[in-house]
Amino acid sequence: MNKRILVSGASIAGLTLAYWLTRHGFQVTVVERAERLRAGGNGVDVRDQATDVVAEMGLLSQIRAAATDVHGMKFVDAADRAVARIDIRDPASLEIMRGDLVALLHGVTDVEYLFGDWITAIRQDDDGVTVDLASGGTRRFDLLVGADGLHSATRRLAFGPEADYLTFKDHYFAFADADSSLGEDRWVTMFNTPGKMAGLYRSGNHAQAKAYFIVRSKPITFDYRDVGEHKRLVRDAFGGDRSWRIPELLDAAFADPEFYFDALSQVRMPTWSTGRVALTGDAAWCASPASGAGAELALVGAYRLAEELAAAEGDHRIAFARYHAALRGLVAKKQRIGVNVRVMVPRTEGGRRVRDFAARLRSGRN
Repeated sequence: MNKRILVSGASIAGLTLAYWLTRHGFQVTVVERAERLRAGGNGVDVRDQATDVVAEMGLLSQIRAAATDVHGMKFVDAADRAVARIDIRDPASLEIMRGDLVALLHGVTDVEYLFGDWITAIRQDDDGVTVDLASGGTRRFDLLVGADGLHSATRRLAFGPEADYLTFKDHYFAFADADSSLGEDRWVTMFNTPGKMAGLYRSGNHAQAKAYFIVRSKPITFDYRDVGEHKRLVRDAFGGDRSWRIPELLDAAFADPEFYFDALSQVRMPTWSTGRVALTGDAAWCASPASGAGAELALVGAYRLAEELAAAEGDHRIAFARYHAALRGLVAKKQRIGVNVRVMVPRTEGGRRVRDFAARLRSGRN
């Protein structure tokens, strides 16, 4: 039985996998590049099979208590007048801030953690996987699972260049903390100009508001770890616009040490395993934030991978194949993001007016 497993990444997928592997008797180590758990992030949805996973972990009541209680999306004009609303409440889905969910998962997962470290090289053989760590150490495991996100180092080292697997979806986005006095409580407020959106997210259960920025763009080259460059790109896109509350949102976002920027991208791979290395979560199949399915897929995928390894008594060849077969259909479904981005970021002024009219019809307002 392959009992010693290294998991790269201490976010939703990595922590969920570590919990279930430990519960099945495996010996798990989690390596995480950050010095501590990443507390930031936006709201994420727990629904369908993912609800069953967190219920079995004993976390459902805590997730309900921490739910964001957001009612819907509100579209406004430059004078901050609501021109349309869409109610997005779904009794079958729970939205929770990403950082809150990560903290809950970490609280029930008892494994060895290597914070502030990451994998720099992977060497496989018939009996196991040897990894070199940035700290200078070398460790030996039976299996390695990359749960290290969209820009997975595990995927790059074991499968090849990132460019071979990422599909750009024509937009870039950023989010960060904002002044909690801005925006309407329990609503996501959005202001549009052609091809752009600036918005405010106000949870009903959290004092902190979130600023959002999305811009339609051709592909650009940037360093995904260079926060200074990220802020410059957002400033270039929005800094010349003084309408609505864009200047206030930019000032707040740029002051947030957790400021986040990236391309709206999906990960598409023909397989999520090679030898003794497998991937899960966004590293394997990122559906993009526009899908609203990242947390759901992370929870369900990690649970399924642990279950298949347990059922196969650690035989990775059997488990990885079953894992792929069980999840491929769900992943393909969730990667069909439909009209979400077009609703949030109409390309033209005419498109914005059509969106607002449709939203008013949906809410019963003329």
